[in-house]
Amino acid sequence: MANVTDLQTKYSKLAQEYSKLRAQNQVLKKGVVDEQANSASLKEQLKQRDQSLRKQEQEMDSLSFRNQQLAKRVELLQEELAASEAKGKKGKSKGDSPSQHGLQTQSVFDEDLQKKIEENERLHIQFYEADERHKKTEAELRERLEKLEKDAEQHQGVMDGLTTKYAETIERLQSDKARLEVKAQTLEREAKECRMRTEDCQQQLRRCQSELNRQVKQSSSVIQEKVPFNDTKFSDYNSLNVPSHNRRHQLKARDVAGQAMSFIQDLVAALLNVHSYTEQRVHIYPLDSSIETISPLNQKFSQYLHENAAYVRPLEDSFLQLYQSITEDTVTVLETVVKLKNFADNFSSYTHFLQKILPYQLKSLEEECEAPLCTAALSAKNQELQSDIKRVTSVFEKLQNYINLLALPSVQQDAMPQSNTSAVFTQLAACLHSLHDAIKEMSKHYNQKAVIERELPTVTQKLCTTTECLLGSLGSLTSCTGKIATFFSNNLDFFTSSGYSPRGSTAALNPVQAESMLANKKKATAYIQAVKKAKPQSVPYREALSNRRILTSSTESREGLTQQVQQSQEKIARLEQEKEHWLLEAQLGKVRLEKENQRIVELEAQLAAALGGSPNSQTAAAGAFTRGHEEEAAAELKAAGKEPTLCTSLVGMLCTTPTDEHVGDEESREQLIKSHYMARVGELTTQLQISDSKAVHFHSECRALAKRLAIAEKSRETFSEEVKLANQNITRLQDELATTKRSYEDQLSMMSDHLCSMNETLSKQREEIDTLKMGSKGNTKKNKGR
Repeated sequence: MANVTDLQTKYSKLAQEYSKLRAQNQVLKKGVVDEQANSASLKEQLKQRDQSLRKQEQEMDSLSFRNQQLAKRVELLQEELAASEAKGKKGKSKGDSPSQHGLQTQSVFDEDLQKKIEENERLHIQFYEADERHKKTEAELRERLEKLEKDAEQHQGVMDGLTTKYAETIERLQSDKARLEVKAQTLEREAKECRMRTEDCQQQLRRCQSELNRQVKQSSSVIQEKVPFNDTKFSDYNSLNVPSHNRRHQLKARDVAGQAMSFIQDLVAALLNVHSYTEQRVHIYPLDSSIETISPLNQKFSQYLHENAAYVRPLEDSFLQLYQSITEDTVTVLETVVKLKNFADNFSSYTHFLQKILPYQLKSLEEECEAPLCTAALSAKNQELQSDIKRVTSVFEKLQNYINLLALPSVQQDAMPQSNTSAVFTQLAACLHSLHDAIKEMSKHYNQKAVIERELPTVTQKLCTTTECLLGSLGSLTSCTGKIATFFSNNLDFFTSSGYSPRGSTAALNPVQAESMLANKKKATAYIQAVKKAKPQSVPYREALSNRRILTSSTESREGLTQQVQQSQEKIARLEQEKEHWLLEAQLGKVRLEKENQRIVELEAQLAAALGGSPNSQTAAAGAFTRGHEEEAAAELKAAGKEPTLCTSLVGMLCTTPTDEHVGDEESREQLIKSHYMARVGELTTQLQISDSKAVHFHSECRALAKRLAIAEKSRETFSEEVKLANQNITRLQDELATTKRSYEDQLSMMSDHLCSMNETLSKQREEIDTLKMGSKGNTKKNKGR
C-alpha cells in the first residue's frame, strides 16, 4: 500500500509538472502565433514598400527618360539656335522683316527653355524628397529587422530550453514507466499469490459449507422427527405463527393518528374556506350579481361550489372514526384497519367533485380574460392559474389512487405484499410534497393576479376583501399541505415498517391471526390476574414467554436452526461422554475386580495359615468361608434394608450396592467423572469455537484478498491507461516540438532570403540614385554652361 501511495504521489507530481509544461507550451504557442501574425503584417508592409519602391523606380525611369528627351531637345534647340544665328549673320544685309522673325523665334525658344528649366528644378526637388523618404523607410526597416532578429534569437533560446526540459521530462517519464512496469509485475505476482490463497480459502470454505449443510440436514431431520407441534402443512392455523401483541406499536399508531387528525381538520377548514370564497368571487367578478345577472356557466359553477361541504366534511368524519378505531387493545395494520376504506371512499368522492368543477373553473378564468378591462399581464396570470388548477386536480387523483391501494388489504386479503406497500407509502409521500408545491405555486400566481387586479379602475372594495380572504385561505392551505407532507416524510419509516408479522414468515398479518393474537392477549391478561390472585408455584410468565419465543424461533427461523444444530452437537457430545463414561466405568470395574481378587487371595492365605490343614481342605474351607461370608453379608444387607440399587446421574447409569465403606468412594468417583467430562466438553466447545472463528477469519480474509485483488487489477488498468496517455502526450509534444522547430527554421530562412533580396534591391536603388544624381549634375552643369 505504501508503494501504491508513493506511486500515486509521484504520478500526481508528474501530472502537475505536465500541466505546467502544457500551460507554458500554450503560452509559447500563443507567442509563436502572435509572432507569425507580426511577421505576416511585416511581410504585407514589405510588399507595400516594394510596390511603392517599384512605383518610384518607374517614376524615376520615366523622369530619366523625360530628362533625356528634354536634353536631346535642348541640344536640338541649341543646334537650331546656332544655325539660326549663323543664318542671321549671313542675312544682315536683308531687310528688317527677317530680323524681326528671328527675334520672335528666339523669344519662343527662350520661353520654352525657361519652362524646361523650371520643370527640371521641380523634378530635382521631387527626386530629393523621394530619396529622403527612401532613406527613412530603409532605416525603419533596418530597425525592424534588428528587432525581429533579436526576437528570433530569444525564441530560439526559449525553444532550446524547452527542448532540453522536454528531453529531461521524457527521460524521467521513461524511468517512471520502467519503475511502474516493475511494480506492475510485482503486483501481478502478488495477485497470483492472492488468487492461489483465495482458491485455497474457497476450497476450505466449500468444505466448511458442506459440513455445515450436512449438520443442518441432520438437525432438520431431528427437528422434523422430534418436534411434532410444528404444523408446517397448515401454517395459517399454527399457533406458533401468531405474533405477540405490540403495545408500543399501538401507542405510536395512536399518536400518529392523532397528529394526522389535527392536520386533516386544518386541511378540511382550509378547503372549505377556499371553495366558499371562490363562490363569493364568482358572484362578484367579472360581473356583480347584485347589479346584473352573471353568466349561466358561473351560475352552475356557483351551485357546485355551494355543495362543497357535502364532499369536504365527510373527510374529517371518516378520519375521526379511523382515529377512534385505533386503541391500545386493537391491532393496527392495513389488513385490520377497516375504517380506512370509508376515508378512501370519501376522498374519492371529493376528487370526483374537483374533477366535476375543473372545466367550470377553467371557463370562469377564460371569461375573466374576455372582460373588456383585462390586460395582457392579467390574461397571462389567468393562464398560469389554469395550469396550476389542472396540476392540483391531477395530484389529488394520484393521492386518491394511492389511498385506495392502501385501503385494499382491509377488504381483500393478500391483495398487496409488504414490498409493494412500502413503495406505495413512498410514492404517497412524494405525491404529498408535489401537492404542497402545486398549491404553493397556485397561491403565488393568485397573489400576483390580485396585485394586478388592484390596479384596475373598476375594482370594488368588496372584490378586494374577497380576494384577500381567498389569498389567506390559500396561504393556510399551503402551510397545511406542507405540514402534512413533512409529517408523512418524518413518519415514513413507521408506515413502511411491519409492526406485526407471523414469526418465521414475511407475509402480512391476516384478520384471523389478529383475532388469535387478541385472544392470546386476553388469555395472558386473565392468567396474570389469576396468578396475582392465587399465586401458584409455576413458571414465571416472563420466563414462559421467553421459553415459548425461543421454541418458536427455533422451529421457524434460522437462529432456531442453528440452536437445534448446537443441541444436536451437544447430544452427540453427551453420547460421547456416556461412551467414555462406560469405558471408564469398565476400567474402574476391572480395577475393583483385581482388588477383590487380591483381597480374596489374601483372605485365603490367611485362612490357610489359620487352619494349617491340607491344601484341598484349605481350598474347600476357603470356598465355604467365602460363601458363608457372602451369605452373611447379604443377610446383613437384607436385615439393614440395603439391597443392590440402580443409580442414574448426568453421566449415565450404575448398579451399586450401598455399603457404608463404599459410599464415599462412589461420590468421589461420580465427582471425578463429572469433572472429567465437563473438562472434556469445555475442550470440545473451545475447539469448535476456534474452528468457527478460523472459518470466519478465513472467509473474511478471502473476501479482503478478493477486494485487494480487484483493487490491484483496477489500479493496474488505470496505471496502464495513464502510461499510455503519458506516452501519447510525449509523442504529441515531440511532434509539436518538431513542427515548431520546422516553422521557426522556415521563418528564419524566409527572413534571411527576404533580407538578401531587400539588400540587393537597396543596392540597385542606390546605384540608380547615384546614376541619376550624376546625370542631373551633368545636366545642371550643361545648363549653366549654356
